[in-house]
Amino acid sequence: MKNAIYGAGSLGTVLGAFITKNGGDIDLINHNEAHVKALKESGAQIVGKVEFTQPVKALLINEMTEKYDIIFLMTKQQLNKTVVNYLKDYLKDDGVLVTFQNGLPEVLIGNILGKDRVLGATVAWGATLIKPGVVKLTSDPSALTFTLGSLEKTPNKKINDVKNLLELMGPAEIDDNFVGARWTKLLINSSFSGLGTTLNYTFGDVCKDKKARHIVQLLMKECLDVAKAKGIELSPVQGKDVRKVFDYNNKFKKWLGFQIIPIAMKKHYAIRPSLIYDLERGKTTEVDFINGSVVSAGKECGVPTPMNAKVVKLVHLIEDGTVSAHKDNVKYFVNI
Repeated sequence: MKNAIYGAGSLGTVLGAFITKNGGDIDLINHNEAHVKALKESGAQIVGKVEFTQPVKALLINEMTEKYDIIFLMTKQQLNKTVVNYLKDYLKDDGVLVTFQNGLPEVLIGNILGKDRVLGATVAWGATLIKPGVVKLTSDPSALTFTLGSLEKTPNKKINDVKNLLELMGPAEIDDNFVGARWTKLLINSSFSGLGTTLNYTFGDVCKDKKARHIVQLLMKECLDVAKAKGIELSPVQGKDVRKVFDYNNKFKKWLGFQIIPIAMKKHYAIRPSLIYDLERGKTTEVDFINGSVVSAGKECGVPTPMNAKVVKLVHLIEDGTVSAHKDNVKYFVNI
C-alpha cells in the first residue's frame, strides 16, 4: 500500500518518523521548503520526551506524482475545501482520507470525497516544530495513542489498514462512537488550546493558574452541556469517563473536578497550543473550528456558550492586533 501524510508539520513529522522507524512505508508531504529539505538531508529529528533521528521520505507538494491508498490530512481546516479537492487526484479509486484535524471536519470532507471515503482520527499527544527537521514531542510516551472511526455506521473497509499503520507508533482504538470521540477531543481543545492561546500558556500553565483553571471548568461545562443536549455520548480518554470526572451539578463535584484537572493533564503539561504558533506567524487561527464549533452547536440546541464565545472573540482580537496574548487576559472573561 502507498501511504502519505499531507501537511507533515509537527504532529505529522513525529507520526511519520515512528511509522518509518518501525517498518512502515509513508511519504511526508509539506509546503515548507526548509522543513522538507532538512528531512531529506538529515532525517526527522525527534527530541523531548523521546529522542531519535529517522531517515524519512519527504516531498514538497509539487513533487507529488503517485496516487495513495491512505492519506493522513494534517493541514489547517481553513483551506479544507481547496486542499481536499486537490487531493482527490492523488487518492486511488478506493483510497481513503484520514483527517487528524480538530473540531468536526468530516462533514465537509465527506461532501467532497463521499462520506464512505473519509475516516477521522484523534490523538492524545502533542508536538512542537522547533526548527526545520526538528520536532519536540511534548507528551509522555505513554500518551501516544489514537482513536479512529467514521461518521458512517459502517466504516470504510480500509479502517483496519489505517489502524495497523497507526499502531506502528502507538495503540489505536476503533471507536464505534466516533462522534463521541470527536466531542471529547473538542472538549479538551476548546478548554486548553483556546484558553491557552489567549493567555500565551502551555497546558501546564493553564493547570497551574487557578483563575485559568476555573475558566477551563466553565468551558468544559458548556461543551458537556451541548453534547448532552445533542444526545452525544462522549468517548473515554485513555479509559477515563470525561463526563463522570468533569461534569458537575453541585459545589462538591465542581471542587473535585477542579482538583483533578492538573492530575488528568499531567502527561500533557508541555503542550503549547498550535493556535499560538499561527498567531506568531501572522496566520489566521482555527478558533472558529474549535471553540466556534461549540458555540454553533450550542445555538442549534439552545444551550448558552458564553465562555466559548469569549474565547473566539478574544482570539480574533489578538489576530487583528487589538489585544496581545498574555496571562492578564483572564480579565476579559469578566469584562469582554
